[in-house]
Amino acid sequence: MINDEYFLAALRLAAGNDPIPSHVSAAARDVYGLRVPRAVTAAPAARTSAGSDVRDPDGCHLMRFVTDGLTFDLEVTVGDGLIDVAGQVWPHPGDDAVIDVKTPHLTLTRHIAHNGDFAATGLPPGWLSVVCHRPGRAPVQTRWVRIRP
Repeated sequence: MINDEYFLAALRLAAGNDPIPSHVSAAARDVYGLRVPRAVTAAPAARTSAGSDVRDPDGCHLMRFVTDGLTFDLEVTVGDGLIDVAGQVWPHPGDDAVIDVKTPHLTLTRHIAHNGDFAATGLPPGWLSVVCHRPGRAPVQTRWVRIRP
């Protein structure tokens, strides 16, 4: 019978000798490239009693993300295989602030209207994040959410 101590020691030794698979390293580099340096992450917040990501009767995703001092309300619609995002950030982050609507392969930069509204259309389905860049302050980004058709 094998002693548990020897078995665990053998597992530790074996784990240190196996190289990391190349696809795991590549995926880690890809994910690292999606980060926004110094960004504060806005967490999902309850928009309705059903939670922070609600699909209304028309199939739109209604989402709210909140951090200290900034709230994102997003309406995400899927049509013809593409994603459209209509959003509002409040309070207004300033005249020079911009919004990036990001997917893993595409970033659309939008100016924010005086009422906090912004929109981006024609995005591919899949993962999505919104980032607010405010001059002189750390950017604020929503968590990544997966939008499926």
